[in-house]
Amino acid sequence: MTDIPHKPFQLNGLHVLGIFVAFFGVIIAVNVGFTVMAIRTFPGEVSRTPYEDGVAYNAKLAQLNAQERLGWRAAAQAGDDGAVVVTFRDRTGRPVSGLKVAVKLERPATETGRKNAFLAETAPGIYAARPGGLSGAWDMSLVAHDRAGARFEAERRLTWR
Repeated sequence: MTDIPHKPFQLNGLHVLGIFVAFFGVIIAVNVGFTVMAIRTFPGEVSRTPYEDGVAYNAKLAQLNAQERLGWRAAAQAGDDGAVVVTFRDRTGRPVSGLKVAVKLERPATETGRKNAFLAETAPGIYAARPGGLSGAWDMSLVAHDRAGARFEAERRLTWR
């Protein structure tokens, strides 16, 4: 019997090319799979009431123009004691007093734990409330009315430590 000489394995360029193609083939296949799943599960809607939002769009633009004509400016901040503090100024920098201010606070990523509060005027043009239980980031939606019926809306992200 003759022994066939066994050639030891030696890594060559063709092997490296195969490993390289297989590695990136797996990565591309996983990315395509995730992309397909994301597209299939995203409903494409930003609003739950898109038709109603579209119909009300001109009214919203009119409200924003009226708000711009008012010239009010609002600055919101997260108080150290869990308070929401909003300062209103008119276009000349004077405080805007006598407003009824309501805020809605909700977490940026979820609707659970939503809080509503009415702010009381603590000084001329400064409104505050302590809804309690605030820590971390919250999105605030604010609606203010004066006695004449002028409406002001604003949104801001506030962070409590």
